[in-house]
Amino acid sequence: MSLVVRNLSVDHGAIRAINNLSFIVEKRRLTAVIGANGAGKSTLLRTLSGLIPATEGKATWGEHNLLKGKAEQHVRNGVSHVSEGKSVIPELTVEENLDLGALWRRNKKEADATKKYVLELFPRLGERLKQRGDTLSGGERQMLAIGRALMSKPQLLLLDEPSLGLAPLVVEQIFQTIRDIANSSDLTVLLVEQNAMGALKIADIGVVLNLGNIVAIGPSADLIADPAIRAAYLGY
Repeated sequence: MSLVVRNLSVDHGAIRAINNLSFIVEKRRLTAVIGANGAGKSTLLRTLSGLIPATEGKATWGEHNLLKGKAEQHVRNGVSHVSEGKSVIPELTVEENLDLGALWRRNKKEADATKKYVLELFPRLGERLKQRGDTLSGGERQMLAIGRALMSKPQLLLLDEPSLGLAPLVVEQIFQTIRDIANSSDLTVLLVEQNAMGALKIADIGVVLNLGNIVAIGPSADLIADPAIRAAYLGY
């Protein structure tokens, strides 16, 4: 099963945010989408998760059409989206946030097993199960957002800027956990990041966006080694 995007375009009024994108994310691969602010990265994820409509093109996860239906239908079909800074409900406790992620699952025993897995990934959350989301640090909130997404047992995980606003040490921990998740499960990950070097270091494949267009795509190691990509997007 793969994520297949073909000739995808998205307009915001008169502005074309995504222009004729085509790429494939293979199963069990971690693909990083990088680019400057305004490149169209977050728009891409929000389109794939059913939050905003596409203007034209196709996007499928296996047999499931990502451009039709509501966001909750995509979750039921194995697609989970962690949106930048908005995936934790502050009034709920850590445990309540996690349980909310398993809302569509009918087998409580399996959901409990997933929660155990999430707390092994993020031991700090286990220490704060009864704390409200608004009492957590930025890094802890990001852990909770990813953990809650995993509670739905997704096959495709869409991550939007998980490093945003976090201290460098916490960013390193979050990135390593994302890589560990991809290594230890059947999960396919599409990671959108402005921290281009950090994302490419943990990714299998990199996609470089500029003003809604793909300007480069390939193995992340090749992109890191490309002088033009380094100068334009990696800062050296």
